[in-house]
Amino acid sequence: MSGSSLIQDLIEALKCLPGVGDKTAQRMTFHLLDRDREGARLLAGRLAEAVEKVGHCVRCRTLSEHPTCAICANPGRRREQLCVVESPADVVAIETSTAFRGQYFVLMGRLSPLDGIGPEEIGLDVLEARLEGGEVEEVILATNPTVEGEVTAHVLGEMAHQRGIRTTRLAQGVPVGGELEYLDGSTLAQALADRRDY
Repeated sequence: MSGSSLIQDLIEALKCLPGVGDKTAQRMTFHLLDRDREGARLLAGRLAEAVEKVGHCVRCRTLSEHPTCAICANPGRRREQLCVVESPADVVAIETSTAFRGQYFVLMGRLSPLDGIGPEEIGLDVLEARLEGGEVEEVILATNPTVEGEVTAHVLGEMAHQRGIRTTRLAQGVPVGGELEYLDGSTLAQALADRRDY
């Protein structure tokens, strides 16, 4: 569209969202400008406010409006149990689907040397200081089962073991309601390797 650079600028800006390409960004732009200007104003206002007011928890690094997030500030949470995840979305997933009552540490990524993401970028120095504090008795490794996630889990496990801290990994394998014939080979192999007494 050659007529308006503002429209093109908005399309380009929306493409910063994950999974949003040219066509999706264009549809969003036209919808907001043609059919929902009030929604566009609300979105712009909320986004601007969040960018200004949301930072990272000083203790676990998740996104928070306050210096310490609600989970870290909650005295009812088990401080001796620390679940290490890759992103704030992982915290939300665990919180909404389990009864986990421990605390978290959010890496905000995973080790990926090819992408220039090393220990400093994922806050391993901050995690190390927390492990040194003597409060943590178990580290639960909840990184994603990708190559980078597994490498990250290995490094984290070594950090915890060097300090005599129990380290566990989330179980992987057959999903509830899944059928064996539809599973890929590596998922099925992992499920067999992680089998337990019944």
